Amino acid sequence: MFNRMKEDINSVFDRDPAARNVFEVLTNYPGLHAVWFHRLSHKLWKCDWKWLARSFSTFSRWLTGIEIHPGATIGRRFFIDHGMGVVIGGTAEIGDDVTLYQGVTLGGTSWKEGKRHPTLMDNVVIGAGAKILGPITIGKHGKVGSNSVVVKDVPDNATAVGIPARIVNPNKNKNKDDAENREKVAQKYGFDAYAVATDNPDPVAKAIGRLLDHMHLMDNKISSLCREVNQLGGEVCQEALPELKVGEFDEDEKAAAKRREGAAANFDPMI
Repeated sequence: MFNRMKEDINSVFDRDPAARNVFEVLTNYPGLHAVWFHRLSHKLWKCDWKWLARSFSTFSRWLTGIEIHPGATIGRRFFIDHGMGVVIGGTAEIGDDVTLYQGVTLGGTSWKEGKRHPTLMDNVVIGAGAKILGPITIGKHGKVGSNSVVVKDVPDNATAVGIPARIVNPNKNKNKDDAENREKVAQKYGFDAYAVATDNPDPVAKAIGRLLDHMHLMDNKISSLCREVNQLGGEVCQEALPELKVGEFDEDEKAAAKRREGAAANFDPMI
């Protein structure tokens, strides 16, 4: 028992830089208290002391602001940061090294008996205010953004955001390849591709990314066509694309910046 408590305390230091010492963690971390209360109430629940288990759970909610049903299954080094408003349903299953922030709900979508709450695999992180609903599974190392509403499974190593939640990085390797291709095309045509990532939520950045993808595809097709024509005896595509340097536009950008500074300096709020 004491080894588990030591693990819990160490997990706080690992995941909360605001934790200063053991005494502070023992006395001022309601997420830790809620987990310890749950271990006792869960044992009572499994021994069929249902009313007493629920009573301990209710007392824990009153003391910590965190409601964990005594039937929920929780793994090792489970950490609830801040904690207020967290609700964990009775058939929820939580793996090892999982982190929850305040306002998270692991809830159900049905009144039928049986499995109706989520399963969180190892090393999952759930952001503040997120709602994970139904008998779904959040895969290992999965992440859910703050205030998201998740109603479908999240694969391993994926991140889900939004209402309803969508996967923003379903395939990291593919995203990495796409990003590298876009950067190569951007450098070729003199375009600064900073922040044009495959999982960027900015619609303008996404549109630019699509244009770069299209340019990359067309460039490959034209190169293949030119190669075939040259093999048949033609002479096409002999000239290389002119190099376009971003630095050529520095003077224009500096002039525009001076104009903006001048407009800001001349602004009169009394007008």
